[in-house]
Formats: sequence, C-alpha cells, structure tokens
Amino acid sequence: VQLQASGGGLVQPGGSLRLSCTASAHIFQRNNMGWYRQAPGKQRELVASIWKDGVNTYYAGDVRYRFTISRDSAKNSVSLQMNSLKPEDTAVYYCNVQPPLEPYWGQGTLVTVSS
Repeated sequence: VQLQASGGGLVQPGGSLRLSCTASAHIFQRNNMGWYRQAPGKQRELVASIWKDGVNTYYAGDVRYRFTISRDSAKNSVSLQMNSLKPEDTAVYYCNVQPPLEPYWGQGTLVTVSS
C-alpha cells in the first residue's frame, strides 16, 4: 500500500506550498508520520515528522521555522505547510511512516522552487 503525496508544483523563491498525504486508518492511527524529500543527486532525507499524539514534532534544521507538519485524525491525513521556500528546497517530496517502511513509498510530488 503506497502513500501518495500531492500538492507539489512550481513556486517562486519566498513562496508557499501545502503538501498533503492520505493513508488508510490502519496505517495512520498506528504510526508516527513523516515527510521526506529527495533532491537531484542526493539521498532521500527526513524533512519533518509528527508523532501519533499530533503534538510532538521534529524538523530538519534547514526547514525549521519555515515548514509546519500537521495531521488530521478525522481524515487520516498528514500535511506539510511550506513557507519561505528556497531553491534548495527543490526535490521530490514523499510521505511515509516514521521510521519509513519500504512498501509505503509512493511516487512523491515534485516541488520546484525557481524564479
């Protein structure tokens, strides 16, 4: 069962995007959730994660204070609000449980930050 991320696109530096990902209730309710990204020529990395309680979060250093992760238990969804985007944020963004499980990797959604 792959988790599908959506909401990517082309945005100018300084702009914003909101990514979303919906999982089955079985997956969502039992797991911490994470957003990951893979930039061209680089390894996939964890960007942000949120615990099952919906309160505790983690952010990678370069996105802290710019990105906000949230989860909606009623919709079994996790979102990533990305503000003040920079060209170095350009990547394919994925959602998965945290720690990630191989079967859940979807195709991701491409975020391109460029003027």
